Amino acid sequence: MSNLSLSVAIGDYDRNRPLISGAVRMDGVDPVFMTLSPEEIFFRALRTTDFDICELSLSSFTVKTANGDSPYVGIPCFLSRAFRHTSIYVRTDRIRKPEDLKGKKVGVPEYQLTANVWARAILEDDHGVKPSDINWVRGAIEDAGRIEKITIKLPPDVKLVSAPEGRTISDMIDKGELDGFIAPRPPHLAKPNPNVGWLYPDPVAAAKDYFRRTGVFPIMHLVGVRRTLVEQHPWLPVAVMKAFEQSKKLALEALADTSATKVTLPFVEETIKSVRELMGDDFWAYGLEANRKTLETFLRHHHAQGLSSRLVKPEELFHPSTHETFKV
Repeated sequence: MSNLSLSVAIGDYDRNRPLISGAVRMDGVDPVFMTLSPEEIFFRALRTTDFDICELSLSSFTVKTANGDSPYVGIPCFLSRAFRHTSIYVRTDRIRKPEDLKGKKVGVPEYQLTANVWARAILEDDHGVKPSDINWVRGAIEDAGRIEKITIKLPPDVKLVSAPEGRTISDMIDKGELDGFIAPRPPHLAKPNPNVGWLYPDPVAAAKDYFRRTGVFPIMHLVGVRRTLVEQHPWLPVAVMKAFEQSKKLALEALADTSATKVTLPFVEETIKSVRELMGDDFWAYGLEANRKTLETFLRHHHAQGLSSRLVKPEELFHPSTHETFKV
């Protein structure tokens, strides 16, 4: 039996590179890799189902799973994770603390972005600032005219309007027309603005405190496999999961080899040590059970924020064959 020739669209991250380079093989598959930005992958995957295997937004995938119309089957390999305290920017000349955002205008590139779900969860759980407390403005970070990738229906008490035609939320916060800005990327400013900065003066300390209290390391992206392919080849989900697991393992081994650091950044060894002390050796875990609490937290907020039509269970996101893995 010949291998399947499948398109694979993923980000160019260290945890993916052993797979992209061929150092790790995917059982039964001859992959054709495309390393693209998350924005391009998600747009093409959800609008026209362009790829056989691809990185997916956890939020968008949850919307589609709740509705029962996802063209992809989920694999619990989490290619992107991030503490989103660094995603919340404000006008520091008038917003001093999170509670000050009540009644204010906050820009978002898309309301349903995973990063924004997590940021709203932090604001509500830790500071009592609910989504309905904020006046949301949707607009692009750099290129005016960005729209939601998928249709969403928000609760009636959530106020969301589009940015004026031809304007970006970066320009609006720069000029003081917005009080806040929440996105996976920082505001795109023509020059530094001393009045635009992080809501949390020390977001790393805030994120560490959040993890100590909750045990949650936010998940951004998962892997999806075209549903029609899985129906034809039921062995494929496990083959995909195995390959991404092996690729991440090699990347972490390389990261830990500090005889000559693989990252162009000082203090890598010290950072790895502090992360392991806080989060354990398997700090970037793949798999359902290792991430159940994080997934349950996300899914609860996703539904409460009006994005998923029903409360989705973690098991529903992933192919049944990936719920457990073999051990030697």
